[in-house]
Amino acid sequence: MSSYDDWNAGIIAEFRANEGRVGGRFEGAPMVLVHHRGRKTGRELVTPMMYLPDEHDSDTIYVFASKAGAPTNPAWYYNLTTAGTGEIERGTHTYPVTVEELTGERRDHIYAEQARRYPGFAEYARRTDGVRTIPVLTLQRA
Repeated sequence: MSSYDDWNAGIIAEFRANEGRVGGRFEGAPMVLVHHRGRKTGRELVTPMMYLPDEHDSDTIYVFASKAGAPTNPAWYYNLTTAGTGEIERGTHTYPVTVEELTGERRDHIYAEQARRYPGFAEYARRTDGVRTIPVLTLQRA
């Protein structure tokens, strides 16, 4: 297991032990565990990530394939967009979701709001400027 996998495992354990809350650099941030299947391996995977709740629909959240500003998209992005579905643990509830990628002005508006609330996302966008546009996915309760 890589140190990244170990780090994720620690976040997942803390999330589950504390009813969806974690500390450290994520303290106070909305967190979700996203379950997805590897498109190549078929393995069930769980990835912790920050999200932005939709301001009008409590069954909709947005996640950001930032990969901390790396030049490539994270594997989970491809897994979710290929499948079009997944499952999330949000707080103490687990439920299936549909996946849709946002584009254009809607994507830009949602990403800008996340960057306003969490400036690290603005830095990720600066790192990827001219390389890639960070995808924004809508996860909606199925």
